[in-house]
Amino acid sequence: MKKIVTKVMALLLACAVVITPANFAKADAVEATSYISFGADLKPQEKSTVMSLLGITEAELENYEVVEVTNAEEKEYLGDYLSAGVIGSRALSSVRVDKGEEGSGIGVETKNITYCTAGMYSNALITAGIEDADVIVAGPFNISGTAALVGAMKAYSAMTGQEFDKDAADAATNELVDTAELAKEIGSDDAEKLVALAKQKVIAGDLNSAADIEQAVEEAAESLDISLTDAQKQKLVDLLDKIKDLDIDVNSLKEQAKGMYEKIKDLGIEMEDAKNIFEKVASFFTELGNKISSFLENLF
Repeated sequence: MKKIVTKVMALLLACAVVITPANFAKADAVEATSYISFGADLKPQEKSTVMSLLGITEAELENYEVVEVTNAEEKEYLGDYLSAGVIGSRALSSVRVDKGEEGSGIGVETKNITYCTAGMYSNALITAGIEDADVIVAGPFNISGTAALVGAMKAYSAMTGQEFDKDAADAATNELVDTAELAKEIGSDDAEKLVALAKQKVIAGDLNSAADIEQAVEEAAESLDISLTDAQKQKLVDLLDKIKDLDIDVNSLKEQAKGMYEKIKDLGIEMEDAKNIFEKVASFFTELGNKISSFLENLF
């Protein structure tokens, strides 16, 4: 939120200068199409199975932009959070990403994925900066699916023509793994909602200190009637400490994760709104005016 406020402040100050048409020059937008990320180690029959699960034929594949994710890339992003044995030695997770209409949010479907749920992917993809996309995650047989997040980010990056932010990618990977681990202990549905609600509280409240973030986690858990151990709570605090520094707007967050936040609201939990940016700006100038007045009074 503080980054958004800074941008608004800069915009207001810019209004004091002459703006020319050149200021509005933009690069041509990259045409959004459908992209597929295949695990680089799929055998021919496995690839055929995955394509069927993703809803495409060999002939239709020509209409898609295709990228691959290697096992080395999986280890690069997941190595800090999962052991090499869990990651495995073959890249199998595959993802289809279709760009949706603006404001449509993130939609996820999983097939042959045993470790991560659609809600976990949705939460993590939003943290990674992905917007308005329909995503299908598939394995040739039952697999954990943790590495599919790497494929989704790589496909989306190719789709938009922009490199994904390394910090956002790391936080998203951290979030996916931590949520999946927490789900083993408190259940998938509770884990998804808890992470989503706590994340929303931290971003909406523009929280920065570990104490404030911990309080947000405790409030979210209490609202959802979830009991957490000290270790579980600390893992969430550490995760949210990463997420707080990302440029995520709370209103965009709720728009992209409509389904998740509707679930939370159905429980009777009121969602916090983002602090009004323009109120902050007005407050800034009021405070500045008061200081100038005080300064002038002291001069005379």
